[in-house]
This record gives sequence, structure tokens and C-alpha cells, in this order.
Amino acid sequence: MLQSSFGIRLNDMLGLHWIGSQKFEIYQVITYMFMHGSFSHIFFNMFAVWMFGSAIENTWGSKRFLTYYVITGIGAAFLHYVILYFTDIAPVISLIDQFLNNPSSDTLRALLAEHKFEISKQFHGNMYDMFRNAQASLQSVADGAGSEADVKKAYAFINEYRLHFLNLPNVVGASGSLFGLLLAFGMMFPNVRLFLIFLPIPIKAKYFVIGYGLIEFVSGLMNSPGDNVAHFAHLGGMLFGYILIKIWQNRNQNNSYNDYY
Repeated sequence: MLQSSFGIRLNDMLGLHWIGSQKFEIYQVITYMFMHGSFSHIFFNMFAVWMFGSAIENTWGSKRFLTYYVITGIGAAFLHYVILYFTDIAPVISLIDQFLNNPSSDTLRALLAEHKFEISKQFHGNMYDMFRNAQASLQSVADGAGSEADVKKAYAFINEYRLHFLNLPNVVGASGSLFGLLLAFGMMFPNVRLFLIFLPIPIKAKYFVIGYGLIEFVSGLMNSPGDNVAHFAHLGGMLFGYILIKIWQNRNQNNSYNDYY
């Protein structure tokens, strides 16, 4: 409603941007966990948080549950952006900087061959207009036929696009914390049988968690075009959840009645 009525995009304000972005704010490390992309996104995330989290909170208590939820959410974002930096951000920024340091047809062709400009008319109006205005110059310079004015226009656009590109990554959703809860549930109640809609027989929680984790790992490696799911954020939630549980277990290894409390 805020976006349609006032042009305020809460996901852009409260979602987590890359740390090198002009839009990054430290509070986004927390607020991104409470923002979602659609009604179905928040509904299914919160349904799963309630389904698995209630048993965990009843065992740990609210304070430890909240601590775990927040830390796994932060860990999920950390792993996601570490992977994204090396696979997506750094290679493109390197090509952009090569052109900015040496504006030539060779460096521009290398950039255009590896990267498609991510500009939406709906959400990036000024940048979109600048792109349309610079398209002919970009093509002329890449073809080796650009004038000095074309080079200047292409340089100005690429320089602005660098800032725009760093502002694009934006993560929202509680999925990282949710996968941390799935991991905790599998460790605390490994033999609880889960009945899933898409399986004709019940499956033990430990096998469900392992299987889901493997699916996310493979999906992350495949990196299919158009897949906007942060698979490594899910794995980050599970990884940091495992580390945190092990730390708590080691601290309380002499507590015989509950290793997790």
C-alpha cells in the first residue's frame, strides 16, 4: 500500500543490501528477516516457523529461542553475501573498473559479453532513461567506431551504473532463520515422524533435514537463471545454527537433563 500510494518501497529500505551499496544500513541486518516479497512468502515462512519453532521454544525458552533465531538469520545473510560477492558481484565490478580505468572498445566489449545490464523501467526510471540515451554510444564504442563524445557518454553511464549495480542485491525473508530452526528440530527431535503432503509415507525429522539441506546445496550450485531464491542463505542458517547448538552443548555438557537448554 505504501508503494502504490506514496512510492515508498519498504523492502528496499528494510531489506538487506550488499555492504558496499549506498543503500546499506546496519539495521538492515535485523530488519531484513521481517520483510517478505509477497503474502504467500510470509505465510508459508511463518507457518513453518510456528510448526517447528513452537516445540523448540517450549524446550529452550523464549530468550534462547529468540537469540538462536536472530543469530541464524544474521549467519544466513553473511554466507549468502560472501558467496554472492565472489560469484556475481566481484566479477562484474572487475570488468566495470577495467573499462573505467581504460575506456576502450576492448574493455567495453569484455563487459558487454559477460554482463547484461539490470535496469527496470518501472523501478529504475532515471537509470533506465540514461541507459536508453547511452545505448547508441555504447554500441559504437564496443564496435570500435565511437567518437570521443561517444566514449564520454559511455563512460558517464558505466560510472553511474557501477553504483546502481551495487545497489541491486537485496535480501528479504525469514528463510535463513527458518532453516536454522529446521536444523535444530532435526537435532533435538531426530526420530519424530513428519507427514508431508508430497510424500506417501512419514519421514523422520533427521532425514528430512538432511535431504532438504542437500536439495538447497545442489540448487545453490546450479544457480538456475531466474531463480531468485537465496539457497546459500538457507544453508547459512543451518550452518550457523549447527555451530551455535554445538557451542551451547559444550557449555552445558555436564547438564545431564537437557543438553540443549
